[in-house]
Amino acid sequence: MAMPTPQDIKRASVNLETAQIAWRELQAFFASGATVAVSPELDLVEVAFQVSEDNAAQVAQWMSSGQLARVTDAQAKAWYEADAEVWAVVARPYVLVQPERKR
Repeated sequence: MAMPTPQDIKRASVNLETAQIAWRELQAFFASGATVAVSPELDLVEVAFQVSEDNAAQVAQWMSSGQLARVTDAQAKAWYEADAEVWAVVARPYVLVQPERKR
């Protein structure tokens, strides 16, 4: 069995820090402009890892495709009114959020 790489360990750490949380609990972060929405087709842990690694090229690609963007006022209002739960993880200086996937 191969030894885990430092990147494997960091990804595992990010995974452990990911949690479901009520959007309402994140209002202070939204108000400060720190919340970033991650498209449901992306892996939240991988996005957080790439942000934490300062992989500017990958982050820019996701942003240009619309898969990664600051939470808009309209989205924040919709999540607030729906009392939505989101998946969230801190990737300083941001809080990355992803809506729960419908099953």
